[in-house]
Amino acid sequence: MIDSPLMRSADRELLSLALMDARNHTLQLFGQFQNALEGVNFVVPQLASLNPPLWELGHVGWFQEWWIGRNMQRALGTRCEPAHTRLASIEPDADSWWDSSSVPHDTRWTLPLPDVASCRAYLLGTLESTLDLLEKAGDDDDALYFYRLCLFHEDMHGEAFVITAQTLGLPLDKALRAVFTPAPMAQREPLLVPATVWQMGSPAGRGFAFDNEKAPYAISVPEFEIDAQPVSWAQFVEFVDDGGYDRRELWQPEGWQWLERLAAGEGRRGPRYVDQIGVASGAVMQTCFGQPMRMLANQPAMHMSWWEADAWCRWAGRRLPAEVEWEVAAHTAARRGFYWGDVWEWMGTTFRPYPGFAADPYLDYSQPWFGSHKVLRGASFATRARLKNPKYRNFYLPERDDIFCGFRSCAL
Repeated sequence: MIDSPLMRSADRELLSLALMDARNHTLQLFGQFQNALEGVNFVVPQLASLNPPLWELGHVGWFQEWWIGRNMQRALGTRCEPAHTRLASIEPDADSWWDSSSVPHDTRWTLPLPDVASCRAYLLGTLESTLDLLEKAGDDDDALYFYRLCLFHEDMHGEAFVITAQTLGLPLDKALRAVFTPAPMAQREPLLVPATVWQMGSPAGRGFAFDNEKAPYAISVPEFEIDAQPVSWAQFVEFVDDGGYDRRELWQPEGWQWLERLAAGEGRRGPRYVDQIGVASGAVMQTCFGQPMRMLANQPAMHMSWWEADAWCRWAGRRLPAEVEWEVAAHTAARRGFYWGDVWEWMGTTFRPYPGFAADPYLDYSQPWFGSHKVLRGASFATRARLKNPKYRNFYLPERDDIFCGFRSCAL
């Protein structure tokens, strides 16, 4: 129960167990960085796509304390005023270190962060405070809103730790490595989904929802054909073999410019981390957590940008799904073989607010990214099961390829 989609409606007892589970998972993942990087004081390259591991660890505790322990309006849920005066932190410098809204990303590499033991003590202190307050909280959605938000926020940062390990080529323990691998897929024919009127968004009163999922509205969806599973390596290799990375007509202008920028450096003839992609053999070697691995033909192709996904679709005479199409298929076609959950899937849709959108108290979650980011639906093998929901909207800039992302296609 504590790692299932039902956690969106979890009561206090389950939330308490899930918050402890999330913290244990965070510390287990951070232990991988501690083993590899403590000797170099956790120094990692300054990249726009990641945070320093020690900063990320402290931020998880800070976010929980900011929205629960220090939040005098926590019982109001989404009616909480974002800028109201907070109580003091148990760590006097917490805001100057870990407030992601006010600490610029580029400065996080030069902050005088506390050592690992102090960060762990801070996480323990904030969690104990959270659990004490949860025990006294009410039972309604408002009273539990911030506890659920902080649970899912920590789960997101857990996945970010796994992405960072992949970016840095950090080896993982054998047990974790076995978990963080996409499974082979049964190859099924595309599915024809009948026309429908679909309710997008999440109605109030049904547990937790992120602000960009709310504001329910009906939309007419014509009949469409959608792949039953994400595009596999076997399918993507055909695009590469046919000169897909050299044919400008397959790429949107911005995508071709992105490709040319990469060509000025190491070049690009396959998704990120691919060391070999065989024209004759069809073999794909992709580095996973620092180790070259032979990918299976029926595993989902992974680590490509939105531009690459869009170019493949143009080459195949298909298109990326609209997010409403993906959502309809995920809800209605599962029994016919619609398979998702191993890789995040790029949508053809730009990330925009639903009609009637209103930001929740965590103002930086959605609003700053509307219009510039693309939507991804589904989940990846590194996503906790309780975060997997057909309504969930992930979003990244179209050039991002470090995340565990793939795609599927629709008929034109």
